[in-house]
Amino acid sequence: MDFSNSLLDWYQANKRDLPWRNTTEPYLIWLSEIMLQQTRVAQGLPYFMAFTAAFPTVFDLAKANEEQVLKLWQGLGYYSRARNMHQTARIIVEEFDGNFPPLYKDLLQLKGIGEYTAAAIASFSFDEAVPVVDGNVFRVLSRCFGITTDISNSTAKKEFAALAKTLMPDAQAALFNQAIMEFGALQCVPKNPNCEQCIFNTGCVALQQKKVAELPVKTKKTKVSNRYFNYLIFLDHKAQTIIRKRTEKGIWHNLYEFPMIESMEELSYEILTEELHKKYPKKIIESISYYNEEQIIHKLSHQKLHIRFYRVALNQEISDGVSLEKIKKYPFPVVIYNFIEKYSI
Repeated sequence: MDFSNSLLDWYQANKRDLPWRNTTEPYLIWLSEIMLQQTRVAQGLPYFMAFTAAFPTVFDLAKANEEQVLKLWQGLGYYSRARNMHQTARIIVEEFDGNFPPLYKDLLQLKGIGEYTAAAIASFSFDEAVPVVDGNVFRVLSRCFGITTDISNSTAKKEFAALAKTLMPDAQAALFNQAIMEFGALQCVPKNPNCEQCIFNTGCVALQQKKVAELPVKTKKTKVSNRYFNYLIFLDHKAQTIIRKRTEKGIWHNLYEFPMIESMEELSYEILTEELHKKYPKKIIESISYYNEEQIIHKLSHQKLHIRFYRVALNQEISDGVSLEKIKKYPFPVVIYNFIEKYSI
């Protein structure tokens, strides 16, 4: 099986026209790679266009405040990517005069840039012969070559990177890396790939051994915990409410939310009311009512959130409140922003 030449021919005929493929500018490539971690291209592309319009250079991103960055990132999830990206932009401007280090080993020293992203920047921008290894690459190589190594093992990435390096044609690192990732994204997809139309179907070990659905092997599963968030939308007669920034470690760090009572299990209306009155004086509360009686389920990679929103009408003015007209300007987790949109808060 002439893997490399066949792959490159397929790529030239089938590649998508994406803006970060028409440049070797490391800032744009870095931005796209950070955005596309854990994110499909169709979802990430509008964010990429919005970010490059708002911050056309690394200098512009470095000058922005964090809330601007998080607001533009709203809905992409994994918000630590945005915070790390913002910090790294400042480091690149302050310590490297706006120039990205050209070598893989030096890129690895920057915050939020791991092995995959460093390899992508080094190869796409500077044509360094270093292979990228992401989920697409694991899948393509494990199936084509019948590799049964568990990809959740700490040694797996090194093994697959070594194989990719032997397959990489001289002086075509960027092209090869782009091609194998695109092949995994479009052809050798996770479920029900069209093997009849695959260029490797005569030599693919997984296809010959009827193991396509079994590869790559991944036995380690993320434990998912359940959390119950009861959000309180306080409203006074001036249409003001209360929001807070999540400064503690964990999900949604530095994003905004409404005051919240977290519980170990689903709360009835009666128990929620009791808990609310423990925290806030009864005399200032006119009424408490549901916005959504049915829970909203919001799934994260390692957490399943059960969310309800309650309207808490007050009979006195909220000091230092935020008007309902202005709250959309703040960066919220997407599940809260969607609630604000749906109920015209």
